[in-house]
Amino acid sequence: MNETSQRLSPIAVQSFPLETPPKKKNVWAQVGRYSSLAFLLPTAVFIGYGIGYYLDKALGTHFLYIVFLLIGIAAGFVELFREVRKDLGD
Repeated sequence: MNETSQRLSPIAVQSFPLETPPKKKNVWAQVGRYSSLAFLLPTAVFIGYGIGYYLDKALGTHFLYIVFLLIGIAAGFVELFREVRKDLGD
């Protein structure tokens, strides 16, 4: 042992294992994940529109459906980007 390794603690001297190759993903798991993306955006838009529509009816206004429709569109795209980024990061 040289002088440097004698001064270091045993934890610092340990080597880290080599990176393991990426695991192959199950094909059906990928199909399920991507098919859920097809329903994600329309569902978020529909829910946003529905909330705005019912608030318009309850409050007697005529603009909240547009506001909540835009919020639903934005929420759908944010979630879509998160899922795609998560998939690319795997």
